[in-house]
Order: sequence, then C-alpha cells, then structure tokens
Amino acid sequence: MTGFSATDAALEGFRITRERPRALIAWTLFCFAVSVVSVLITVNMPAEAREAMEQLQSDPSQPPDPAVLIQTLTVLSPVILFGLAVQCVMAAAVYRIVLAPEDGKFSYLRLGPDEFRLMALTLIYVVLGVCLFAAGQIAVGLVSFVASLAGQAAFTFVFMAAELFLLGLLFYVAVRMSLAPVVTFDRKRLAILDSWALTRGQFPRLLGAYVLAICCVIVVAILVMMIFFMLSGIVMLSIGGSLADLSRVFQPDETTIRTYLNPFMIAYMVVGAIFTAVYYAVIAAPGAWAYRGLTGRTE
Repeated sequence: MTGFSATDAALEGFRITRERPRALIAWTLFCFAVSVVSVLITVNMPAEAREAMEQLQSDPSQPPDPAVLIQTLTVLSPVILFGLAVQCVMAAAVYRIVLAPEDGKFSYLRLGPDEFRLMALTLIYVVLGVCLFAAGQIAVGLVSFVASLAGQAAFTFVFMAAELFLLGLLFYVAVRMSLAPVVTFDRKRLAILDSWALTRGQFPRLLGAYVLAICCVIVVAILVMMIFFMLSGIVMLSIGGSLADLSRVFQPDETTIRTYLNPFMIAYMVVGAIFTAVYYAVIAAPGAWAYRGLTGRTE
C-alpha cells in the first residue's frame, strides 16, 4: 500500500538543504538577487502604486472596498506577477529535486513551461477560492437569517457556528487540494482537481506534515533573527553607536536606495536570502514527498 511518513515529509526540506549545499547556495544567490530587485522596485515605485497600497492598508480591521481592491490589484499587478513567478520558480526547483533529482541543470532553477503552469494554477485557485468563500458567506447569511427568526441569541449562535464550520470546510478543502501544484508539475498539465482523489484518507498525515514543517520554520526564523540582531547590536555598540541607531537603520523614516547601502542592511538581506531559500525548501518539500509516496515512487 502506498503512503508516506508525515515526519519525513515535514523534514524533507531540511534534508534537501543539508545534502545539496550547491543547490542551497544557488537558491540563496537567487533569493538575494530577488531582494535587490525588490528594493529597486520599492524605491522607484510610482506614487499611484504607493497610494494604492496605503489605501489597501489604511484599516486592516475592515474589509477593503471592492472598487479600491480591484484598483490596487490592477496597479500592483506587475509586482504581484513578479512575486508569483519567484514563488513558482522556487517551488518547481524543490519539486524537481524531489521527483527528478537527476535533472540538476542550473541548480534546478528554471523559468519555463513547468513554472508557467504553476503560475496559471495559482491564479485559477485564487479565483476558485474567492468564489467558494463568497458562496459560503452567502450560505452563512441565509442560515443566520432563518435563525434570526427565533431571536437574537439563536442568530448569534448559528452565525458563529456557521462561520466556524465554513472556515473548517475551507481549511479541509485546502489541505485536500494542496498536492495540485505537485501533480501539475509532474504530469505536465493543469491538474486542478486531481489532488482530491489522490489525498483521499490522507488528511491527518498531510495536516501533520504541514503543521510540523511550519513550526520548524517558525523556530528557525526566531533563532536566526535573535542571533542576527544580537550580533548586530554588539557590533553597533562596539563602533560607538547605540541600539537606537540600530533601530533607525532597520526602520528608516523614508525608503531610498541610500537606506540599503549600509553594512547592517546588506547583512540583513544576505541572512534573509539564506533563510528564504531554506523556507521555500521546507514549505514546498512536504507536498512533493507526500506525492512521491502516494504514487508509489521509489528512492
């Protein structure tokens, strides 16, 4: 019977980065280059794009106005597509190293049909997710309206229970459909619904693998940031500065190219590039490992 170990799937990304140091170095350089491009985009972002972002972030507690949201997404679409392309390039590299380790050209980094299919799949899933969420909210509203006929207490209880059920259902569907990118990559076609049949009966193991991988990433991120900022503080104090000076370095009043041209910020970008490379490996590897096990692949 085919299957996989949730623990092995969760830790596969760390195994990849440990056993493939050349790939990790190449991925780190790629992530650092992406950081540099992101800095240039941020510094040279048009005023209308900055205003769109400010409008979208003006009140996070309130849902954005649909017209403002559409306008913001339209203005920021090139940046969004750039970020999506980077994510798909890294995800495909991880899938390639797990499913086809012999195909190591360019340290598994490409931008071709595989990556474009992953981008298309992501956009399709975003649209389907929004539609599913909207339909769920309509259903919650109808059920709550019926319950309101029995009084305020019944309305509150039914509304909260329906919202929790909807969130749980969406979460369950997301886990069951989480292997769609790997299936799309391996089968060289858009596999929108194939993951559902493949993951039948595998929800607990998939959930365990994802939760363990995320927890490991969080722990690593906390340790890396603590060590980095502690060393940065020691260096700043040793050259006669203060912790307030260090805070101003990482949180400048205005964003200019000069902001990033200092040793502390450059070191921060280098450390961030290393962590980002590891992060992509740890997050993308569980799905590839699970797919390999569920399809009966051998080592």
